Amino acid sequence: MAGSGKASAVAKKLTKSNKSKKGTRIHTKVHFYRPQTLSLERKPKYARHSVPKKNKLADRVIKYPLTTESSMKLIEDSNTLVFIVDIKANKRQIKQAVKDLYQIECDKVNTLITPRGLKKSYVRLSKDFDALDVANRVGVI
Repeated sequence: MAGSGKASAVAKKLTKSNKSKKGTRIHTKVHFYRPQTLSLERKPKYARHSVPKKNKLADRVIKYPLTTESSMKLIEDSNTLVFIVDIKANKRQIKQAVKDLYQIECDKVNTLITPRGLKKSYVRLSKDFDALDVANRVGVI
């Protein structure tokens, strides 16, 4: 009889359901918000690109130095070099490009976009460097 008691207890547990009998949910909002689901990390079988993308702007930040009368005056008076740079280049990239190309430190960089659609950059050199010497080295003068 001990076995039948166990069997009836198991049968009782199996017939009793743990699911709630709440019924349909009452929606109080007009919009439906998709519930958050499990998002797994991608595990590709192979690389989609054979070579990582190269920063195209890095090579062509500075296009050429400007050699107008007003830029010459700036070189002599305010220790500033004037360059035409890529339209998408920002001030940090211009500063880094000048440092890499000409081995000089600059205090600040001002930029403007000309009516012709070119970006002009005024690079103020630090006190340690002379703009006339750098302009001679670059070939502006």
